[in-house]
Amino acid sequence: RIVAEALKDELGETVIVENKPGQGGSIALGQVARAAPDGSTLLISAMAALVIAPHLYKNVTYDTLKSFAPVGRVGDLPLVLVVNPSVPVKTLPELVAYAKANPDKLSHSSSGNSTVSHVAMEELKHATGMKILHVPYQGSAAAMNDLIAGNVQVALDTVAVTRPHIEAGRLRLIAVGSLERLPFFPDTPTIAEQGLAGFEANAWLGMLLPASTPRETVERLAVALNKIVRTQAIQQKFMAVGTLPRPSTTAEFDTFLRAEYARWGKTIAASSIKAE
Repeated sequence: RIVAEALKDELGETVIVENKPGQGGSIALGQVARAAPDGSTLLISAMAALVIAPHLYKNVTYDTLKSFAPVGRVGDLPLVLVVNPSVPVKTLPELVAYAKANPDKLSHSSSGNSTVSHVAMEELKHATGMKILHVPYQGSAAAMNDLIAGNVQVALDTVAVTRPHIEAGRLRLIAVGSLERLPFFPDTPTIAEQGLAGFEANAWLGMLLPASTPRETVERLAVALNKIVRTQAIQQKFMAVGTLPRPSTTAEFDTFLRAEYARWGKTIAASSIKAE
């Protein structure tokens, strides 16, 4: 909605936001894939529906790399690794050691099967050799409630979801999933700094149009989006909700989308994640 309001002013056109929940965003993507390619229907999608769901579910009604014209990257929602304060660890290496010494004691929450909080944690477990039981929830709010209560002990979730509980002392932050330290938590080292070079866990957002949209229409929207995301006012609004602005060109987002599609396909293939 932040982007839509700014687009309205930038383009001088009416921009209506229509929420399309269902299957983690896959229903919305399917609708946009079938929409008329006239520039009147566009989508801001979270990463899971674009680069995770197609590797897990046969019934998605779009091809991520063929059904859309990438417009631009919008922002990153970096994931952070947190534990219930009862877990006697303060760093990622300490968590890995504790998990290996206590293989039946730890479980981790997610906002649902095949969500980024689930799949990114599976990637982290695979990279470190940790064996922690996955407990899926219907949304992050329920997951956080059980994490705070100690019914599960570990989570890898967004800043927006975890920050209030970290600041209140209800959760302990031990690492951040971005490649660079976060302005929200400048003293907390990244996962990459703590022994997993190159590891990154971000729930990003991107804008797309139907695949056959004329090039000039795509570029017009891309220029407007890029300008919007670079403005100080929009960046401040993004940061207030735990989102890092990520302005990009169409070509940059296309390259990024293809790389992410390949990355998460390999992660899912190498893991025990199954479609449910």
